[in-house]
Amino acid sequence: MNIDAINFLLPAVVSTPIKEPVPVFLTILGIMLIAPLLFEKIRLPGIVGLILAGVIVGPHGLGLLARDSTIVLLGTVGLLFLMFMAGLETSLDDMKYNADKALIFGLLTFAIPMILGTVAMLAIGYGFLPAILVASCFASHTLLALPIASKLGIMRSQVLTTTLGGTLITNILALLVLAVVVRAHQGNLTLQFWLLLIPSLIIYTFLTLWGVPRLGKWFFRKFGHDEGAEFTFVLATLFVVSYGADVVQIEPIIGAFLAGVAITQLIPQLSPLMNRIQFIGNTLFVPFFLISVGMLVNPKILIQEPKSLIVSAVMVTVAIIAKYLPAWGAGKLFAFNHDKIMVIFGLSVAQAASTLAAITVAYNIKLVDQLTVNGTIAMILVTCIASPWVTAKWGKKIKPEDATTQKPQGEKLGDRVLVPVANPNTEDNLLKLAMILAKSSAGTLLPLHILIEQGEPISPADKARQNQLLSNAEMIAHAAVTKVLPIGRIDESIDKGIARVAEEKQASVIVCGWKGYSTYQENLFGGVIDKIVQRSSVPVLVSRFPLPIEHTSRVFLAFTNQQAKAISFTQNIKLAKTLATELKASLQLLQVVSSKGVDIDLTDGIPADIPVQKLQGNFVREVSRLLKPNDLLLLNGTVAQKSQIFSLLGHIPEAIAHHHPKVAMMILYFPQ
Repeated sequence: MNIDAINFLLPAVVSTPIKEPVPVFLTILGIMLIAPLLFEKIRLPGIVGLILAGVIVGPHGLGLLARDSTIVLLGTVGLLFLMFMAGLETSLDDMKYNADKALIFGLLTFAIPMILGTVAMLAIGYGFLPAILVASCFASHTLLALPIASKLGIMRSQVLTTTLGGTLITNILALLVLAVVVRAHQGNLTLQFWLLLIPSLIIYTFLTLWGVPRLGKWFFRKFGHDEGAEFTFVLATLFVVSYGADVVQIEPIIGAFLAGVAITQLIPQLSPLMNRIQFIGNTLFVPFFLISVGMLVNPKILIQEPKSLIVSAVMVTVAIIAKYLPAWGAGKLFAFNHDKIMVIFGLSVAQAASTLAAITVAYNIKLVDQLTVNGTIAMILVTCIASPWVTAKWGKKIKPEDATTQKPQGEKLGDRVLVPVANPNTEDNLLKLAMILAKSSAGTLLPLHILIEQGEPISPADKARQNQLLSNAEMIAHAAVTKVLPIGRIDESIDKGIARVAEEKQASVIVCGWKGYSTYQENLFGGVIDKIVQRSSVPVLVSRFPLPIEHTSRVFLAFTNQQAKAISFTQNIKLAKTLATELKASLQLLQVVSSKGVDIDLTDGIPADIPVQKLQGNFVREVSRLLKPNDLLLLNGTVAQKSQIFSLLGHIPEAIAHHHPKVAMMILYFPQ
């Protein structure tokens, strides 16, 4: 075949898109696999690789794939899922801490980009509505570098709480601007629209943020044993709330975002369900959307339309300046040093989720053209490269605020979590608790089952049951992406076996279950838990969960003045805060002073973002009157001398458990 024939056939091959379902899907899967890996190898975000891959295989590139109805459908699902996951990462509790700083920064990082962006886009010939729409894209941002801040240990710093709260404010305002601009472009921005929008938006937001959590709690309580039903309920909630947004005449992506904010209260961050949502979203739905966005880009416009280069340069320049000025202004106002200002800038400069969502909606209704899409992609490329680099460079210079909280034994509580398993129906909450501790410290779960040797050989049925229990625990851990090392053991007693395994496997904590009361014999001679606590050389966390752990709404840490002086008190606070964060629950400390006791000020030893309520009188009575079902109460246990023969748990936990049978409790014992 001669050269002319090849040149004749090549355009036809390249310009004819693949239409068969299997090759189309295989091509997209290949892009999802290869593009992120290649770009991460050259230290660029995988999101950039997926977008550029969409450019290459799309109708304006090689023409391998057409942006047909199937791509549009999957891209729309990915768009909604992207905004939903952004909502899942947004907590209304972030507004409670440093609320004033978050509010000021949120308004600044919205207003300044809106003003600069509108002026800049008007200056290069954009109409009023397109200029405002593009400016709203500058105002929103994506916390792309948040994992870097987490690795640096600065998540509890004022810089992070300020940025997180400000992100919530600016993203919501930017999405509302999008809704108004879209209606104005369609000619529906009338007085009737405003009269209907405001009340319907208030009612819709209330039903979403108030109704979805309550409906979800009921569903999870009723059908929480079915993991497939849980995931399907979450997906159904996403699309029902998104459709509801369309009904009240706002963009469905706003509904998807609010659905994430509402349902994040129900799903612990480290739970298997959250892991499934993030896994499926990040590996399937969102990549579809990113590839479909890349297919919108027409690289030829860079040559055919010189204005495209101007638009791209203006958008990149304005995006960087418009995010640096709010970070600098807020930092100076809050007396932050240069390192903290740069971290705020690094976190807030990245444009991805909300920007892509808004520009896609605008392009679909022909409010903006391909010049703007190209400029947006260029802006995303530059800011997504700059954000992780800036955050990492200056974040290393910020001292973690919790660095002074030292572990009692020089290791993290969740490094190696030993949890005995005996009954899959009753140990589910213990396993979830142990996984929360292990995942929060990137540690290892050690599920343990002990068979008691009583002079006779262990039966095959008992061995099979042991293997089944450990396999179930291992499967649950793998579903939550937790390191796990199942341990089966034959020993002369439960307490000796647990203590020996804790020593052999270098456990950092032992998690045990408690029924909420002690028998007469246990009160007199001590039970299994008492013996485990006495024998253990590591902390022991004794727990009782009458309801599923994920239903926890409030966490209380109750203590006396004497307990507050103990070395382990800081560890109790950190445990309480970890549990409250992962369970999406509020946290409050209860300082109980006896009627004859002397009050002491503990403000120096307690983080400023944790409220403390002081109670005076009988410990059991004062704490009990505050408790409600779905609360979790943490108490500090005191290890008695080994010569003491009665129960270590004492009357206080049992009295509270008797008064509140549906309140979860934990008693943390540290070895003497």
